[in-house]
Amino acid sequence: MTAPTALAADTPSLVQSVDWLAIAPVVTAATVALVVLVADLFVPERRKPLLGWISVAGLAAATLLLLPLRAGDRATFCLTGDPGTCSYTADHFALVVQFLVLAGALVTALLSVTAVRETRMPAGEYWFLLLSSAAGAALLPAARDLATLIVALEVASLPAFALVGMRRGDRLSSEAALKFFLSSVTATAVSLMGVSFVYAATGSLHLTQVADRLEDVPGQLDTLAMAGVALTLVGFAFKTAAVPFHFWVPDTYVGAPLPVAGYLSVIGKAVGFTGLILVTVIAFPAYSDIWGPALAVLAALTMTLGNTAALRQATDRAHSAVRLLAWSSVGQAGYLLVPIAAAAYTDRDQIGSTVAYALMYAAVNLGAFAVAALVARTKPLNRIADYRGLYAERPFAALSLAFFLLCLAGLPPGLIGLFAKVTVFRSAVDAGLGWLAVVMAVNVVIALYYYLRWTALLFRPAQEGAGERSTPQTKAPRPVTAAIALTAATALALSGAPQLVLRFAAGTLFPQ
Repeated sequence: MTAPTALAADTPSLVQSVDWLAIAPVVTAATVALVVLVADLFVPERRKPLLGWISVAGLAAATLLLLPLRAGDRATFCLTGDPGTCSYTADHFALVVQFLVLAGALVTALLSVTAVRETRMPAGEYWFLLLSSAAGAALLPAARDLATLIVALEVASLPAFALVGMRRGDRLSSEAALKFFLSSVTATAVSLMGVSFVYAATGSLHLTQVADRLEDVPGQLDTLAMAGVALTLVGFAFKTAAVPFHFWVPDTYVGAPLPVAGYLSVIGKAVGFTGLILVTVIAFPAYSDIWGPALAVLAALTMTLGNTAALRQATDRAHSAVRLLAWSSVGQAGYLLVPIAAAAYTDRDQIGSTVAYALMYAAVNLGAFAVAALVARTKPLNRIADYRGLYAERPFAALSLAFFLLCLAGLPPGLIGLFAKVTVFRSAVDAGLGWLAVVMAVNVVIALYYYLRWTALLFRPAQEGAGERSTPQTKAPRPVTAAIALTAATALALSGAPQLVLRFAAGTLFPQ
């Protein structure tokens, strides 16, 4: 009877302890999603707007729960035999990206409160899908194994397909959802194939163990490992809308409800870039000589095609404002790829530049979509020409949009945009990628034209009787005004003290 007891004492326990505080932000968003879904069955139709405010409160609570984790020293779901290898890590990198995701989802929720009511979208389904996607997006930056990474990616993506097609009976919305779904599923299948190859070559899914074992892969498995790395990167490149995996972006943004388009442009990109950072910098540094040059070329192609297509948008074309923002987001994705590519040539401290740029981009791009949602209330075609004379009609919205566009262009007074671009540019120079720095400089100049053209229209006299007749102007809904004010205040604060974000570029996110 003593032998089994001794054997049991020597065998490590398979029961893992859970740090509930570490996972509280993700669990809160997921729990509120379930609460809203169940409450939708019992809340009468006239009280449905209450579900939106419950969702807003839940996302605000999830964001505030990041404060107790600010030390960045928590981890959970660790291997019993190796406590240092965990599946969930609440480090500084994870916390900053989780703040971006949850705060961005909160702004999206504010924009959606009015949109859901006025367009008669099913409230319970909409809020459940938005919260579920936000929970998956918040889980992804803390994931430290490939299985959790893929699951988080799909939890963030699958609800987004339904959100894009939420306007039932709208041909553009249905077409956008189908295109987004088919292309994303293909990318996911490619990623899963890549992950299976990496697992076959290394025998592990944890990112740190994968990195260690890829340093010494047996010769007969080297080709399999390289194929796995390449296929895994393709899937995440799709999520970032990097060329040539960008083709779904313009039609998807035009067909989706404007709050959802803004959500995809910011949170969707955050998910893609976070996953790309984790697999390249943590899991695949042994193959940096492969993914480094590939990402540098992708960055150049992405920023060039995105800015060139945005430049060609006619001001009087239907939905041209949304299409310009869509192509602009593709161009911005090219800038975001630069520090990741640079990390292959120097060290992973360069990743801080991508995170800093992403924080700036999230605030100003969501703000631009918030103003677009406001203008679309009276001018549903949402053409760039419809913004002519906006300052005379809505001074606060016009000034906010002008500031957002100047931040995206990198011009004063949008200092955070200028400093973010300089930081990204410097990462390319420090890595010896002079040619990429030149390509980026040319693209910044190209982007100046279409950003300034739109900005100038805001302050020109409106042309009465030309083009589409707008519906009578109404008072801006308070949630939409709050979303514009919140993003504008954030952009102003960051421009006044850009070091609040740019200090992360000094290597505080990914210490060696």
